Amino acid sequence: MDFLKAEIEKKRKSLEKHQLIGPERKFFKRGDFLKKWDEEYWQKQKTIVGDEDSSSQDFQSDSGSRAEKLNERILPRKEVIKRLRDRAEPILLFGETENECFERLRLLEIAEPEFNRGFRNDFQEAMEKVDQDFLNEIIQSGGRNDSDSKQKANEVKVEDMNTNIDEIKMSAVNLGKKKDDSAPDCSIIYTFLKYLLELWGKKLNSRSETQKTSTQGKISSATYTQTQTYLKPLFKQLTSNKVAEDILKHLIIIVRHLLERDYVKANDAYLQMAIGNAPWPIGVTMVGIHARTGREKIFSQNIAHVLNDENQRKYIQGLKRLITQCQMIFPTDPSRSVEYNASSDM
Repeated sequence: MDFLKAEIEKKRKSLEKHQLIGPERKFFKRGDFLKKWDEEYWQKQKTIVGDEDSSSQDFQSDSGSRAEKLNERILPRKEVIKRLRDRAEPILLFGETENECFERLRLLEIAEPEFNRGFRNDFQEAMEKVDQDFLNEIIQSGGRNDSDSKQKANEVKVEDMNTNIDEIKMSAVNLGKKKDDSAPDCSIIYTFLKYLLELWGKKLNSRSETQKTSTQGKISSATYTQTQTYLKPLFKQLTSNKVAEDILKHLIIIVRHLLERDYVKANDAYLQMAIGNAPWPIGVTMVGIHARTGREKIFSQNIAHVLNDENQRKYIQGLKRLITQCQMIFPTDPSRSVEYNASSDM
């Protein structure tokens, strides 16, 4: 009963609100009720349509402002074509405008900021780095044409180790003799290799300006820069004393022979580290109870380390360049040199 009374009271208030009943009117016509209902319905529709018109106008103004901003920030057509070709994308789709093409490029760059460029030529990157360093030095010098700024722009970066070959020989007397601690060995090898890099860089910087700016001079500078990049992982392992034992064993032998200026034995130790002499078995190595021929030679010291990973291959290649430069900087008897005539010509 209370529920019915509440519903009746609610309907009565609604009718009073619509002025269909009141103190003087106790009843209403159905036509008056439908008329009032239609008026309220159309009034609501007008407010909804008005809101949509205002929102559509705001949207059009926002899109217009965005289009104006897009036109302000749009890239030149040549740059858009270059970036799309770098990503192996079509430079223009069927029925596509240049603005839509630019929008497609933006979406690609947002979705994939870093895309796979494929295999890059490391030496070409080193050449580009040498040219970029040259341009940076010219920009920093304010475009001056004085000889000092040009000489500085053509020089390679050299890190001074504040040591000499005699000090390194003194510290390398016990190289590889302490088996319980390899930290001193890593420190000696790191110092010696960095010292060779320093001497190589100073030799390149001592060239004349004509030699530096020639094609062969740029190639030599790029080779030095590339070697610096290749040897960074090895230097990082040496400073943190995290070099693999088999690699460290070969490095100790190589450095010892280099300090003795016996480059033939150093080259043999390098080849032992790089390619090894282990057989490469294909298939099973055990047939029943009998081991396969040559299985006992498959040890870690015989593994071809140059095939392990890309970083290891790079610093092994950089190490060979340092061995060659060491023979040029510290020459010795022809009988203990590798390709003596070729190094003498260089």
